[in-house]
Order: sequence, then structure tokens, then C-alpha cells
Amino acid sequence: MLRIKTMGFIGKLTVLVLGMALVACSRPAPPPEKTGELRVGTRNSPATFFIASNGDTAGFEHDLLVAFSQSQKWTIEWTEKSQPDMLLKLLDTQKIHLAAAALPQAVVKDNHLISGPVLFETPVHIVVRATEKAPRNIGALSGKKLALIKGSGHTPMLLRLKRKNPGLSWEALENVWPEELLAQLQAGKYDAVVINGMDFDSMRNFYPGLAVAFDIGDTQKIVWALPRFSSYAVRNALARFIEKSRTDGTLKRIYERYFGHVKRLDNTDILGILQRRPQRLPDLRPYFREAQTLTGIDWRLLAAIGYQESQWNALATSPTGVRGLMMLTEQTADRMGINNRLDPRQSILGGARYLALMKDSLPARIPEPDRTWLALAAYNQGQGHMEDARRIAQARGGSPDSWADVKEALPHLGRGTYAKVTKYGYARGNEALLFAENIRSYYDILLRLEPEYAPLINLGEIKEALFGKPG
Repeated sequence: MLRIKTMGFIGKLTVLVLGMALVACSRPAPPPEKTGELRVGTRNSPATFFIASNGDTAGFEHDLLVAFSQSQKWTIEWTEKSQPDMLLKLLDTQKIHLAAAALPQAVVKDNHLISGPVLFETPVHIVVRATEKAPRNIGALSGKKLALIKGSGHTPMLLRLKRKNPGLSWEALENVWPEELLAQLQAGKYDAVVINGMDFDSMRNFYPGLAVAFDIGDTQKIVWALPRFSSYAVRNALARFIEKSRTDGTLKRIYERYFGHVKRLDNTDILGILQRRPQRLPDLRPYFREAQTLTGIDWRLLAAIGYQESQWNALATSPTGVRGLMMLTEQTADRMGINNRLDPRQSILGGARYLALMKDSLPARIPEPDRTWLALAAYNQGQGHMEDARRIAQARGGSPDSWADVKEALPHLGRGTYAKVTKYGYARGNEALLFAENIRSYYDILLRLEPEYAPLINLGEIKEALFGKPG
């Protein structure tokens, strides 16, 4: 009997412990102002939260929330869910303090949650295959196969349009990310899809066969969502942070990092690099990787420069005498110790060393990725004109260390408006701007298509490509 009683006690204790654990799990998350930890629910997407090529977490909303948490001296605990509905449930049960998932304000309000401050506004696109005749209005989609993502906030828009277009129908897809929606359209499963501009813009360079036909409705206001009984301290802190971020340029700089360059290339440019990549890049890849080993600059960025400069043509020559795959001037080639600009290896190594020099010439306080984008413009215009552009940015009330501000200043190098603050005179600033932004777009494409390179692991690959197999 004693044994039975003992087991009964242990069983009751086990039930009690499990019960306490369940109660603890069901409790709302304590407010961050008390614990110093902000619990954020998010979804994987280019506009929100993803793992970058270097293994770090990234994304527009991610970076903005990291800046917010740092301003409050809080840490962040991320919870990733694939569907907006899952995040809304976490908010309902107060397991998280905030949901950051490119949520439209209308969706947040329809679910009786608290809407945070507006981060930005995005148009709503009807996207189709570019090879087919584009519909001009919503009526032309009657009888067509149309798709959208469930929970995106687009269904109410289509319901309103259906009143005047009864033949309009659509499929609401579950467990689908924006990229998959575009992939299904490209594959011919649908005739058109509904997608937010921010989602399409971040992926347009990877789907050159797709195009925007027209926009529907008003722009969607993208916000963070908070629980109904969220802390007033958090709400007020968010409002103050976003207002300050608009004033001091933080919001602008983070937006620029992810969306500032995505509309530069047209479909012909994108198709060009995709078609030439398997034809020309394999023979050049070992040289770009050797250049990364020597300079520490990602070989895919160097390859993007090479494509922008010459479309990977080692014999390219301009009317002004700039020559080779990296289109080096004779003066730059001499400075970098290059004796044959038409030799692809020499040109790539020279171009890589020159870009590294431009990066090193910038003040040490400038962080990445701004440091690289500024160096790209200097690669095109020269170090002196880049310093002039930075002075103009400062004269315009911006930061000389921010690419978002300097890129707006570059066109003024050719206008004389700020002649008093420049030292080196006229320069084709628009050309440097286009150069840097195109390279950013080509780099994005190569990041997705080409693997990163670890020199210590792949050193034998370079030797084999340069000197042949042993024996």
C-alpha cells in the first residue's frame, strides 16, 4: 500500500508540475518595459525578415525593429510563422508584443487589433506574363484565372470590384509566399496575380518575364500589429521612434537598403545577365574568386561590376580609351600595376584592388552596406568627385555617410547648384548613380544564383582553374 501511495503522490506532483507549465505557457508575455525583451512575430519575406547570404538576419522590418529595440535598450525574441493568421493568433493570446509581417492596416483593424504607426504605403499590382497581351482594367480579367495570397488584405478590394464585374473570380492561396505566387504565374498556372508593390519590387529582377498590368484600389498602409491590451508604453515608444526615424533619416536609409535600387533594370537588362551567365561567367569565375581572396570583397559583387562595365567581355573598349573587362583607364591600370588591360585576370584583379582602395579612402565610421555603395560610385567618378558629392549631401541637410542621401546629391555634380562646396568641379553624377544602382541589382541576381566562396576551402579549385590539374 505504501508503494501505491508513494506512486500516487508522484503522479499528483507530476500532474501539478505539468499543470503549472501549461498555465505558464498560456500566460501573456510580460511587457518589454519590465523584462527588457521585445517578443516579435514575423514571416519570411524580402520586405520583412530573412536570412541574408552572410547568415545574418535581415529585412526592412527586421532592421527597423532592431533599431527600435536598441533605442529602448531591449533585446528581441523572434518567432517566425508562415501565415498571417498564425501571427494574429499569437497576438490574440498575447504571446508576442508585436507582429511585423508587411501587414496592411485594414487587415489589422478587421481583426480588432491595435495598429502601429504607418511604416510606408504600397500600391497593389495586377501582375501578368509580359509575353501576353496585358489587360487594361479589372473587367478584362473576367473569366481569367486570378490568384492572391489569403490574408493579404486583397480580398475586400476584389469583392468591391466584383459588384461591377460579376464575372470576376479568384483563388485565395494558403501557405504561399509572394515569390511562390509569382513562380506559379510564370509557370502558367494563373493568368494574373494580385500582389503588393513592395513584394513585387523586391523580386522583379528575378522574374523578367512578368510585368505590372495595372494597379487596383488605393495604396495599402503597412503597419505593425499589437494586441488589443498591449502596453501603452510600447505603443507610445513605437510612435515616437517612427516619428524620429522619419525626421533623422533612419526610415529612409533602411528603406533605401532594400528597395532603393530594385527598379533600375528593365527586362532586357535582366534577361541579358541571365543569358550571358552560363556562357561567359564559368571561365571568369576563378579570377573573380582569386580577387576575393586578395581583397576580401565578395566575388559576386566584383562579377556584377564586370558585367555592368563590359558584359563580361575581356576585349571591350570604349571611344574614350577605357578598356578591358573591368573597363580600367590607362591611368588606373598603371596605378594598380596592370600592364595588359585586355587580359581578363589582370583586369579583374586590378578592378578589385581599385574598389578596395576606394573603400579604404572613405572615413572608417561609415558602416556597411553604405560603405560599399559609396565606393562603387567613387570607382566610377573618382575619389575627389565622391567627396564633393558627400559635401553636397551635407549641404542639403543629409548625411555624408549615408548612401540614401549621397545618391540624391550625385546629380548635382553636373548642375553647379552647389559649386561653393565642391572642389573638383563638374562631373557626370547621374552616370555614377546609375552605375552603382545597376551593380546593386546585378549583385542581387548573382547572390541568388551563385554560391558564396570560402577561399580556404576552395583554394584548390582556383589553382586547378589557373594552372590545370596536377600530373
